[in-house]
Amino acid sequence: MYHGERFNSISHLIGSAAALAGTSFPIDREMTAKALEFERPCANSMDAVSDRDFALEFCGAASILMMHLSRLSEELILWSSADFDFISLSDAFCTGSSIMPQKKNPDVPELVRGKTGRVYGNLISLLTVMKALPLAYNKDMQEDKEPLFDTIDTVKGSLKIFADMIAQLSVKADNMRQAAARGFSTATDVADYVVRKGIPFRDAHEIVGKTVRYCIEQDKDIPELSLEEFRSFSEHIDEDIYDYVTLDASVNARRATGGTARQAVQQEIARARRERAKRG
Repeated sequence: MYHGERFNSISHLIGSAAALAGTSFPIDREMTAKALEFERPCANSMDAVSDRDFALEFCGAASILMMHLSRLSEELILWSSADFDFISLSDAFCTGSSIMPQKKNPDVPELVRGKTGRVYGNLISLLTVMKALPLAYNKDMQEDKEPLFDTIDTVKGSLKIFADMIAQLSVKADNMRQAAARGFSTATDVADYVVRKGIPFRDAHEIVGKTVRYCIEQDKDIPELSLEEFRSFSEHIDEDIYDYVTLDASVNARRATGGTARQAVQQEIARARRERAKRG
């Protein structure tokens, strides 16, 4: 049902409570609710005409949704920049720069990020309309429709274009792998390794600190260290250390639900697909 029709249906349901305290005519509000595909009529007729909680709740949920889209937009903007170069957005969702001919602007993520403020504004607008109204219907409530309808249109449009954009996004996996390997990203895995050997985490933290400092001085990464170099920091380190400190080993060690291991990610993908299938 088109959202305007749906809103009118809500208004009709509210109207069946009359303007304030119900009606003396023999109406069947349960039948009306069923006909309009609602769970039930509002139990209190004054409550039915004096609030817009359904609109506020929708705008609140929409604001949270747009906040997440905005955060994802920021990631995509960063990832598509020359400094990161993790992804490439399709030209269909970008434009050229007005002054830099070599530049491709990530229009859709920037616009969606900006639309988030619009949805926030609609929520605040509606909250402000309702904040000091006495009980029962007030003409102020006519101001509910514009922010509600605009929120619906903005969210639907943002989700639609975002889905199309993600489907055409290209991932530069090699660049991502190189970035993930920088910055001694497997240092935590060294700490976890020596903890498993019976070393208290406080001592493990010190061992890793010395290891990283040595790597910086020698211009090496952790997986490049020899066993002799590793053992200079702790005699508890054995040859199996190399099973833990590579990038792939680090990623796949996090097997818990929601972790980064390939198996855990595949399980989450399968779960998401099942949820999507349930919703049709």
